[in-house]
Amino acid sequence: MNEPELDLCCGCGGAFEVIDGPVHAYMTSSPGCFAAFNELLAAEYSDVLLQKVHRLTVDAYAVQHPGSPDDRRCVQSVGLHLARLFVQLEHPMTPQRTNEVMGDFAKDKASLIYLKPPAQFRLTVAHAAPFAGSSEHDAKVRAWAEAAWHDWSAHHDYVKDWVRQRVDL
Repeated sequence: MNEPELDLCCGCGGAFEVIDGPVHAYMTSSPGCFAAFNELLAAEYSDVLLQKVHRLTVDAYAVQHPGSPDDRRCVQSVGLHLARLFVQLEHPMTPQRTNEVMGDFAKDKASLIYLKPPAQFRLTVAHAAPFAGSSEHDAKVRAWAEAAWHDWSAHHDYVKDWVRQRVDL
């Protein structure tokens, strides 16, 4: 049996099967990587118990696919998703409160600046996707999200200050 051909994602650097398929409009990735992300999303939308990690999945994926620094949507996406990762991982709130805070952040997204991405990411969606919908889904997504937040540590002070100017933690 032949091993599938793998390609490194241009966004996160993870190795994924080479496929022809869609990608996100501005979060630059390979089709295989985007398909892996969508596998996780499908599992989370299908199981109410997995909804508790859904935002971590979205945020980890977004910050690992920063896109072009010349595209304002990309700059804002990275900043907002790093802000929510900070809140979720270091100041956990209910899902409803997390959504409210993210809505408040979005009102001031124009103030976000470009943050240079890390040279590489320790864990990617490739770490979590094989466990989509399994008993390990939650733990794999959490580990991936924590690694993604850690990988952006050069910008933690900026993100934390930006968040604290907008919400009491």
